[in-house]
Amino acid sequence: MSTAAGGGADVRDEDWYGDDLSGQEHTGVTFSRVDLSETTDDGAVFTDCVFRDCRFTLSRHTHAAFLNCTFTGCSFAQAVFTDCKLVGSTFDRCTFELATVEGGDWSFVVLRRADLSRTRFTGARMREADLTEVRAAGATLRDLDLSAALLSGADLSGTDLRGSDLSALDPREVELTGARVDGGQAVVLVTALGLQVGPDDDR
Repeated sequence: MSTAAGGGADVRDEDWYGDDLSGQEHTGVTFSRVDLSETTDDGAVFTDCVFRDCRFTLSRHTHAAFLNCTFTGCSFAQAVFTDCKLVGSTFDRCTFELATVEGGDWSFVVLRRADLSRTRFTGARMREADLTEVRAAGATLRDLDLSAALLSGADLSGTDLRGSDLSALDPREVELTGARVDGGQAVVLVTALGLQVGPDDDR
């Protein structure tokens, strides 16, 4: 398998299917039409890299880092990210069908208008993430730190949001029909609507 680590490198049309990327480090590399399907990755670090039309289908990433990377037209179908860092990365026209994220730090990521409707995100930090107009109907977005996240225009209908920080969510700007929340989150949402909750016999 070809390995590119230096800035300015360009990797095109490579077949890395099923390769083990563990421990690799890549900085400033552009990957175009690279097949990363079913790759495994324990601790690899990609910094300021660009991925164009790459396939990450069924790939498995553990303790990996994709820092300030840009993904355009990539497929993450059934990919699994466990305790990974994707801080500052941007996703544009990517697909995430049945992708799973468990833990890790996804703060400052840009997932604007992404279709996350068949994904499962649990226990991840997503502070100040751009989730504007994201489509996550029916998804699982549990126990996430969404503090200061941008959620305007998001479709969260039927989404399992239990345990997530919803302090940045304005229920007037988000579709929440059928979403699952816990008691504490319900109070946060009611308060955001300007309502006051008090005892029935308060006179």
